[in-house]
Amino acid sequence: MRLDKYLKVSRLIKRRTVANDACDAARITVNGKPAKASYQVKIGDVIEIAFGQRTMKVEVLNIAEHTLKADASALYKEL
Repeated sequence: MRLDKYLKVSRLIKRRTVANDACDAARITVNGKPAKASYQVKIGDVIEIAFGQRTMKVEVLNIAEHTLKADASALYKEL
């Protein structure tokens, strides 16, 4: 699954276009390297997202095409 779609489905970022812009601005890294929106997310990847002054680091636990809002947090684990 593409990184921008994973961020949207997991509810880490609300919209796919915002996720795409964040990738273009190099505010998202996967396993310590800046990632493009087209990066194929795999289970075990560590994604780091810079939100202004705050940084969120998560590990990918599961990948799903569609998920309910209540189940979205099961796709990742905060580090």
